[in-house]
Amino acid sequence: MTESSASSNNDLEKKAKVIPYHILWPFILVTSLFALWGFANDVTNPMVAAFKEILLISHFQSSLVQFAFYGGYCVMAIPAALFIRRFTYKAGILVGLILYALGALLFIPSGMMMAFWAFLLSYFILTCGLSFLETSSNPYVLSMGSEQTATRRLNFAQAFNPIGSLTGMFVAQKLILARLDETTEEGRRALLETAPDQLRAIRAHDLAVLRGPYVAIGLIVLAVFVIFLLTKMPMGRGEQGAHLNLGPTLKRLFANKKYVGGVIAQAFYVGVQIMCWTFIIQYAMNELGMSAEKAQGYNIIAIFCSSRFICTYLLKYFSPGGLLATLAVSGGLLVLGTIFIKGMTGLYCLIAVSACMSLMFPTIYGIALRGLGDDAKLGAAGLIMAIGGGSIMPPLQAYIMDKGAFNLGFMTLSSTRASFFLPFICFVVVAYYGIFAHRNSRSEAPITA
Repeated sequence: MTESSASSNNDLEKKAKVIPYHILWPFILVTSLFALWGFANDVTNPMVAAFKEILLISHFQSSLVQFAFYGGYCVMAIPAALFIRRFTYKAGILVGLILYALGALLFIPSGMMMAFWAFLLSYFILTCGLSFLETSSNPYVLSMGSEQTATRRLNFAQAFNPIGSLTGMFVAQKLILARLDETTEEGRRALLETAPDQLRAIRAHDLAVLRGPYVAIGLIVLAVFVIFLLTKMPMGRGEQGAHLNLGPTLKRLFANKKYVGGVIAQAFYVGVQIMCWTFIIQYAMNELGMSAEKAQGYNIIAIFCSSRFICTYLLKYFSPGGLLATLAVSGGLLVLGTIFIKGMTGLYCLIAVSACMSLMFPTIYGIALRGLGDDAKLGAAGLIMAIGGGSIMPPLQAYIMDKGAFNLGFMTLSSTRASFFLPFICFVVVAYYGIFAHRNSRSEAPITA
C-alpha cells in the first residue's frame, strides 16, 4: 500500500461517524438492551450466595445457578445466529425479549414449588433469550455505520451495560438480600432437625422475596418487546439478500486464527468476570466475616470501578489488542494480590479488578469480527457461545472453595483465596490474545468503507 493511500484511509477513519444521525433512535433502542441483560447478569450473581443460605446447599451446588444461567447462552447462540441469518436482527431481538420475559415470569411457579431445579430451568430459559439478544444486538451495532468505527461504536453501546448491572446489584442488595429472613445458616440447619415446618415457612418467605424483582423485570421486558414490535428498524449491513451457506462459512471462520483466538479469549474473559463478580461476596463473607448484604455493597463498588468510557476514548490512540493485553496483565496482578494479601487489602484488589475488565468483552468481540463481512452473523454466535465460559468456571471455583485450606509450603491459603488462581489463569489467556491481536494489527492494512 502506498503512503498516499494509507493516508487517505486514515482520513476516512477520522471522518467516519461513530453513530450516524439517521439511525440515532434505533441505536438508542438497541443500546437499551445492553442495560437489560446487564440487569439480569448482575441481579443473578448474588443469588448464588442467597440460594446457598435459603436451601442449605454447598458452594458447588449453589454455583449451578451460573451453570444454568450461562449455559443458556452456550446452547442457544448457534440456533439464534441461524435464525437471525434467515430473518433479521429485529426478529432475533423480538424472540430474545419474549424468552427473557418468559424465563423471568417462570419464577412465579418456581417459587411456589420451592424447587431448585425449577429455578435453574427458569434461569436457562431466561438466558436463552439473552443469547438471542446478544447475538442480535452486538453485530447489529457493529453494522450501524462505518466498519472503521465499529469497535468504538460497540464499546460505546456496551458502556451502558453497567447501568443495568448497577441497577441489578442494587436490587439484589436492597430488595432481596436485605429482606431475607435474618436466621443464620447455622440456625436454619438447627431448624431442619428441630422445627422443619418453621424452616419451610422461612424458606417460602425468602423465595417470595427473591422472585419479586424477576417478575418485575419480566413485565418491563414485555413492554420493551411492544416498543420494538411497533418501531421500524433499519436493515443492518449485510442483512438484505443474505442466504445461509453454513459449511463454507464455518470453514472460513475456523481458518481465521484471529477469530478462533477471539472465541477462546472471550470464554476465559467471561469466566474471570463471572468468578470475580460472583465470589467477591463469598470472599468478603468467608475471609472477613461480612454479611451477604454488606458484601454485596463491595460488589457494587466494584462496578463503579468501570473504566469503559475512558477505555473507549483511549481506543482512538491505542490499538485494541495492546490496550486489552495491558489491562489483562494488570488484572492478573490484582488477582495475585487477592490471593496472597489477607484482609481488606485483598478485597480491595478484587474490587479493582473490575477496572481492568471494562473494555474486554466488546474489544475482543470487535477484534474477532473485524473484516468478516457477512460471516459476522455466524461468527457472532461463536463469541456469544463463548459466554458459556461463565457456566463452567464458577462451579470449578466453587468446588475448590468447598475444599480445605491449601498448604503451599511457605504459606497456607484458605480454599476461598486459593480458588482465585482460576481467574488469574483466565487473565493470562486474555493477555496472550491481546498481544497476538496487537501484533496482527500492525501487519494489517486499514479496512476501507
